[in-house]
Amino acid sequence: MDVESAIQQLEQLIAEGRPVPLSSSVMVNRAEVEAVLTDMRTRLPDELRQSRWVIKERDDLLAQAARESEQLMADTRVERERMLSETEVVRAANREAERILTDAREHARVLRLEAEDYVDGKLANFEIVLQKTLAAVEKGRERLRGRLATDDLAPPEQPPAAGQTAADRDPSSQFYDYEQLDQRP
Repeated sequence: MDVESAIQQLEQLIAEGRPVPLSSSVMVNRAEVEAVLTDMRTRLPDELRQSRWVIKERDDLLAQAARESEQLMADTRVERERMLSETEVVRAANREAERILTDAREHARVLRLEAEDYVDGKLANFEIVLQKTLAAVEKGRERLRGRLATDDLAPPEQPPAAGQTAADRDPSSQFYDYEQLDQRP
């Protein structure tokens, strides 16, 4: 007999009991009730142990679920902090990269302007040298033209005599033999 059937048997004994006059009580056979209760006591501990085991298992499962939930929440907080810090690191790196690019662009601009100034200065000096060179060339060409014109008017040149220099032939010549000048009295 299980506990539930014993409870039903007790309910049946009470229902079949004789009513006590002028009260709501009933008379039941004491021996029958005690037998049912004794049978219940013998069966009750197994069922109580089983129910206690079920309750303990439930409590253990709830505790494990709570621990896992706490661990999951802690892991989630750590991951969130990591992601936030990575995001901040990325932002800081982007800001630093932008600053470096801006500095590099500015440095490149300054170098380009300095290079342009340097090249412009060199070209200006070169232009001055070229102008002086052109002026010297022009002056030389004018002298050459003037000499050619005087050569056309002068008598043809005689071949030099043995040991005679250009200075000996034409004292007005601009070409002198400087060695001979040093040897003259």
